[in-house]
Amino acid sequence: MACAPLLLEQFIYKKRNFAYAFVRHRLFVLCKQSLIRVQSAEGIKRIEISPKSNLKHLYDSVQNALKVDGFGLFKERNFLTELQASGSQLVGSSLRHGDMVYLKQMAGTSSRRTSTTVLDSQPFKTSTVSNPNSARPSFNVVEDDVDQALSKADGTIKRERDSKLCHHNANGRCVHCSSLEPYDESYLKEHNIKHLSFHSYIRKQTSGMDQGKYFVFDDINCRIKPGCREHPPWPKGICSKCQPSAITLNRQTYRHVDNVMFENTKIVERFLNYWRTTGHQRMGYLYGTYEQHTDVPLGIRAKVAAIYEPPQESTRDSINIQPDEFADDVDAVASALGLKKIGWIFTDLITEDASIGTVKQIRGIESHFITAQECITAGELQNRHPNPCKYASNGVFGSKFVTICVTGDKTKQVHMEGYAVSAQCMALVRDNCLIPTKDAPELGYVRESTDKQYVPDVFYKEKDQYGNEVQRLARPLPVEYLLVDVPASTPLQPIYTFTEYDKRQPFPIENRYIDGHLQDFNALSCYLSAWGEEEFLEAISDFHLLVYLYKMDMLPLRQHMGPLLEAVRTKNPNQAAQFKDVDVWKLLESLIQASSGGSGGTTSYPSGGASASAGASGSEAMDLDANTWTCNHCTFINRGELTSCEICSLPR
Repeated sequence: MACAPLLLEQFIYKKRNFAYAFVRHRLFVLCKQSLIRVQSAEGIKRIEISPKSNLKHLYDSVQNALKVDGFGLFKERNFLTELQASGSQLVGSSLRHGDMVYLKQMAGTSSRRTSTTVLDSQPFKTSTVSNPNSARPSFNVVEDDVDQALSKADGTIKRERDSKLCHHNANGRCVHCSSLEPYDESYLKEHNIKHLSFHSYIRKQTSGMDQGKYFVFDDINCRIKPGCREHPPWPKGICSKCQPSAITLNRQTYRHVDNVMFENTKIVERFLNYWRTTGHQRMGYLYGTYEQHTDVPLGIRAKVAAIYEPPQESTRDSINIQPDEFADDVDAVASALGLKKIGWIFTDLITEDASIGTVKQIRGIESHFITAQECITAGELQNRHPNPCKYASNGVFGSKFVTICVTGDKTKQVHMEGYAVSAQCMALVRDNCLIPTKDAPELGYVRESTDKQYVPDVFYKEKDQYGNEVQRLARPLPVEYLLVDVPASTPLQPIYTFTEYDKRQPFPIENRYIDGHLQDFNALSCYLSAWGEEEFLEAISDFHLLVYLYKMDMLPLRQHMGPLLEAVRTKNPNQAAQFKDVDVWKLLESLIQASSGGSGGTTSYPSGGASASAGASGSEAMDLDANTWTCNHCTFINRGELTSCEICSLPR
């Protein structure tokens, strides 16, 4: 008899027993609780909730129980009738005790919620989602102007009527003269277009029966998904839910920028003057705009107007980029001029014969086009300048940031080569999975997993000695699998956004610490003194000069340069002349006049001997102490033979 209660308890509470189910059902009825079954990809989960609770509370319970976000609950298995996360509709009015609902995970950011709290606090706006069943992001993405124009363009390739093959009238169309799609393979091959433009690729993906309803650019992830609670964190545990998938590298068939055009050859010539003077390599950022490229269907061209050289330490075979405290100031000036940072340029030049001006060819198909370190640097810069895209799950995909390498060609002449790295390379660089090799510049190496970082397997395909396509582990990795080439050129008719220098010396370029290339007050005085009053707009239309004036500390020009930058952008001489009446500019002119008068007057950029003789004649005219004199601006004690202060460069 002692075992009778135990047997009765086992009979009642044993799972999947009729008595157990009956007792559990009566218990829920007495407690006025409902049991709702939720079926998802991970299985069935039971949720206990009061029938008087609203559907928003049900969504909260499901989110806490399943640890998911961005989902919807449906009554049918085929996801027809959705239960809206409403704060007014009760659970008991839509569901009964024991009913099953079906959970559907939405791609990207859910149009219904990222959390029930956010949804309840913000009203739902239909303008943010064009189609509630679409996998595209629900938030508004502000694309670049050129992308907005191309998305509205027709994009089809027009063809004229063929007199031999077309047998219809002038208003008719046949297969020989009808318009082609921008991604037509025969047209691209006939015109030697190697890559699809980015918008042609989008048109191709959205040309099916569903009109690209579910097309979306997914972000490539190379890291473990955080927040998994089914096991200890890495390296003690990992599961298929949080483990990133293996990556197979494919050559990217499209490119975001189809051509890079420098407005004129003088932009590159001024950049190369540093290498010609010192023999050291040089790096700079490209500032310009994006515009439509008519030579490629729905193509984009990057037009370069100026090159800014950041602080750097360079030798004959290396460049070390230093932190730039004025980077935000340069971007502010460029933005006011209607420009933006669109790429970077670097040199890899070694002189072969200086008498005839030839250089060595050190890059090519037999060696390498771009090194692994340069590829990683390009990936890092592209990650800093992503491309806004309304088809991306997180609002950005890829980058229009380009890479230009100035090196020697087969004829041993200086030429430019343009590149961009693929979206897969950007993901590998962003997640710190790709590193360069020590001895082979053309090979990269995918990191191996450690206790601190899990790295997924990365593969690439190549043909073996028998012609078979085999898959290999990317250790090491040829970097050409990560590259997309971009042609670089200059137009037949030069374009000048800034001043066209014919005979006058241009204003020195920033961060060049060599004789004759320094940016200081003497260089500013000599440069402006060489221009007449009526040439003020042409004189001031120099990107390097505007950046120097914007970041100058001794005069507060930054707060007053808005009208001047607008005048340069619109090429308005009247507005530029009005800026000359500003008090701070009059003060600068008086300082320049005093500097020119004290040094004997200079009307061109002085050489070392000219400035020394001018300084000597000026110091003899001074009625001050011949040994030292004190600057009235910064109180620095200077040598008697100097005509300007060594610290602030202001005149004596």
